[in-house]
Amino acid sequence: MTDYKAILNKPEYNFINTNEHLGKHVILLGLAGSYAYGTNIEGSDIDIRGITLNQKSDLIGLTQFEQYVDDNTDTVIYAFNKMVNLLLSCNPNTIELLGLSQDNYLYLNDIGQMLLDNKRLFLSKRAIQSFGGYADAQLRRLQNALARDTFPQSEKEQHIFNSVKNAMYSFNLSYKSFESGSLEIFIDKAVNPELETEIFINAKLNHYPLRYYASMWNTMSNVVKDYEKIGKRNKKKDDLHLNKHAMHLIRLFIMALDILESGEINTYREKEHDLLMDIRFGKFQNEHGTFSDSFYDMMREYERRLHYAAKHTDLPDDPDFKRVQELVMTINEKVIRDEI
Repeated sequence: MTDYKAILNKPEYNFINTNEHLGKHVILLGLAGSYAYGTNIEGSDIDIRGITLNQKSDLIGLTQFEQYVDDNTDTVIYAFNKMVNLLLSCNPNTIELLGLSQDNYLYLNDIGQMLLDNKRLFLSKRAIQSFGGYADAQLRRLQNALARDTFPQSEKEQHIFNSVKNAMYSFNLSYKSFESGSLEIFIDKAVNPELETEIFINAKLNHYPLRYYASMWNTMSNVVKDYEKIGKRNKKKDDLHLNKHAMHLIRLFIMALDILESGEINTYREKEHDLLMDIRFGKFQNEHGTFSDSFYDMMREYERRLHYAAKHTDLPDDPDFKRVQELVMTINEKVIRDEI
C-alpha cells in the first residue's frame, strides 16, 4: 500500500510548515480528486485539500484569511471558518473531505478529529440541491460534449470552411492587386495524393517591404490552420474527458444517496470501484462516441433513487446551527487561548 503521508516530506510542500497561516494551525490534510475516490490511474495528479485554523487576529482582530492555494502542488487549504460555511451548504467538493478513507488523511490532529467526529452535524437536505446541482453540471458537460461530438461532420466542416472562405475573401480583397504586385489564395484540387483539396496561392511581388509581407504571411498561416481543422479532432483526448464526466456523474449520485439514505459520507468508492473504472475506461461508450443505452438506463435509475431518497430522507431541512456554532466556538476558543 502506498504511503501517501510521505508526500508531505517533499521540498515542494515546505510551504505547509513555513507559511504563517498554516504550520501549527493546520488541523487536517487529505487527498482529493481521483485518489480520494479510488478512481486514480497512472499519471493522475495528486491533489491535496486541507483545513487550517484562523489566526487569533482573524477572529478578534482586523485580518482576514479564507484559503491558501499552491498551484504547483494542486493544494488548497481552507480557513476553518470558511470551511464551516461550505460544509453547512453540503458543498460536494468540501464535504467529501470529511469522509475520506483513513489512509487518505495525510495529517490529522486532535482538533481535526473533533471535526470528523461531528461531521453529521453538517448533513441536511441541502445535500439534495448541492449534489444535484453538481450532478446536473456534470450531465450538462457530458451532453454538450456529446452534442459537439455527434454533430454531423459535414455541418462542422461547412462551418469551418465558411470561416476560411471569409478570411480568404478579406485577404484577396486587400492583396489581389496592389502597387507592388498581386497575391491570391484559393482552394483547388489537391496536389498531395492524401488530400482531396488544399489551399493554393498565386503570388507576384516586387520590391515589397518584408515587414508587410510578414503580416500577410501571418494571415495566410491562420487560414491554413483553420482549413486543416476540417475533419479532425483529438478523439482519444475527447473520449477521455467524456468518460471522466460520465464517471463523476454516477459518483455524485452514489455519494448523494449515501448521505440521504444513511447519513454517511463515503468519499472512497470501494464497492463501486469496478463500475466507475469501467465508465472511465469507456466500456459504456459506443464506437461513434455516444454512450450506450445501458449507461443512460443506469443514470435514470440513480436519478429515480435520488428523487425517492430526497422525499424519504431522515435528514433535517437544515443543519443544527446551534450545535455547529458551539463546535466552532469551542475550536476557535483554543486559538484565542493559544492552546493549539
